[in-house]
Amino acid sequence: MNIKTVITTDMIDLHLKGSTKKEIINELLDMLVKNGKINDRETALAAVMDREEKMSTGMKHGIAIPHGKCAATEDLVACIGISEKAVDFDSLDKQPCRIFIMTLSPVEKTGPHLQFLAEISLLFKSSEKREEILNAKTPEEILEILSE
Repeated sequence: MNIKTVITTDMIDLHLKGSTKKEIINELLDMLVKNGKINDRETALAAVMDREEKMSTGMKHGIAIPHGKCAATEDLVACIGISEKAVDFDSLDKQPCRIFIMTLSPVEKTGPHLQFLAEISLLFKSSEKREEILNAKTPEEILEILSE
């Protein structure tokens, strides 16, 4: 899967304002709605929050990957947000997060969803890559880093 086919520059926000998990999730959902990627915000929010209740999507190294499966989209969609301040996301390593990647996909399509999550997880194992993402000044820079 090519991340650039899923994430475009209009799906990247370098200045998330939220200071809580719920605020960050809502900002990311707003980006998906604004760009016509999901057709039912409430269904999408319920899917993401349901997933968060089962187990936090705060990973390690300051990254969270809120995600869900729902009828609000016909294909896998994703967006990236960067926060200037660290946000508590109930992460596995108990560290706050600054990099947020949200993905939603239809309930009946499992393959692309799992492939995307695996690819994103691999990308961010590199501390250099994480640092480059945090230092990026434009959405274009983020896409360049993700496709290296």
